[in-house]
Amino acid sequence: MKATILHNPRCSKSREALALLRDAGVEVSVVEYLKAPPPRDELARLYARAGIAPRDGLRRDAPPVTDDDAALDLMARDPAVIERPLVETDQGVRLGRPPAAIREIL
Repeated sequence: MKATILHNPRCSKSREALALLRDAGVEVSVVEYLKAPPPRDELARLYARAGIAPRDGLRRDAPPVTDDDAALDLMARDPAVIERPLVETDQGVRLGRPPAAIREIL
């Protein structure tokens, strides 16, 4: 199985999720999203696939937004507001908070 993780190595939950994937024997592509921000349309695709409103993909300390389009615009401009980790496999996309949620798509 293969997975892609939007990862921040400074985040303990992101590190836990990455360890969970590796411990499960998953081939992981790590995207350090602060260094290589995903484009707005990719974020929209990921949240749609996860069944999550983009507003629900914002960190709690992110500036308030009025709708999902504004959330995606904010994420594209400032990837630090993206809640992490976000993991995609062939089985789906999950926000890894808690990291155990990722097991649903393994």
